[in-house]
Amino acid sequence: MKILDFILLLAVAIAIPGVINRTRALLAGRKGTRFLQHLYDLRLLLRKGAVYSTTTSALFRAVPSVYLGAVLVALLFVPVSDLPPVLAFDGDLVAFAYTLALGRFALILGAMDTGSPFEGMGASREALYGALAEPALLLVMGTLALLTGCTSFAELFATESASGNPIVLLLLAYVLLKIAFTESGRVPVDDPRTHLELTMIHEVMCLDYCGVDMAFIKMGGWCKTAALAVLAADAVAAIGCPHWWFAAPFAVVLMGCSVGVVESTQARNKLVRNTTFILTIAALAALVFFTAYLLQLNIVLS
Repeated sequence: MKILDFILLLAVAIAIPGVINRTRALLAGRKGTRFLQHLYDLRLLLRKGAVYSTTTSALFRAVPSVYLGAVLVALLFVPVSDLPPVLAFDGDLVAFAYTLALGRFALILGAMDTGSPFEGMGASREALYGALAEPALLLVMGTLALLTGCTSFAELFATESASGNPIVLLLLAYVLLKIAFTESGRVPVDDPRTHLELTMIHEVMCLDYCGVDMAFIKMGGWCKTAALAVLAADAVAAIGCPHWWFAAPFAVVLMGCSVGVVESTQARNKLVRNTTFILTIAALAALVFFTAYLLQLNIVLS
């Protein structure tokens, strides 16, 4: 069952980019690419060698492997509704958040190691947005722990107490979805299709990577998006249908369609507005945490 959980997470990671591309094509009224076109592109990258600048060190070469490894380890903590995760222990929700942070830290170091001013700007923005998004993620984890009395993902969605506050769970799913937009560098925070270095965030940090290294970074991004999408789907599934056969497809539809619709109907924010956008997510997460705390007190107004 634990292996099935990990396989489903990988399947979700592969399916989400395809749903995003198909949704964008449908809303734009065009045929679009194949559903698995991103896998064909990945195969091309894996068949190419890597070229390294003479100004970079061994740190730059190790970053893609560290990033992908950190995200894969984080996936091991994530359950798919009633399926137990591969790794589970008390407090693993904190380990999940900081394992993802390790991958971000590796990318930032790799970008700074190049000595490029453009990649340095991207690393600075990534560090700022990560520092603002992490409190929101930890508040979501704290809210789930408060509702269930558990500090392990394996128990959070397995207890009946998680389904007792449907409004809170829906709000947590919404916050996780917004965090996924930020962490995956999607509109309105960032645009993965842009080619203007001055406005890039995530993409500009990867300008010097190619071949296998770029493939590792892309796979890591897909897996990170899948992890957050599945957690959001788990929160929704806990309300009425706590089963993996609902949570896994729902994560794909929820994340894929949401990103596709937003990228087809909205423009990316100005850089000066991104900070406000992410702080709003953190404020909403704090409000949800406070609401859950009041609900746990069972206050009755006469």
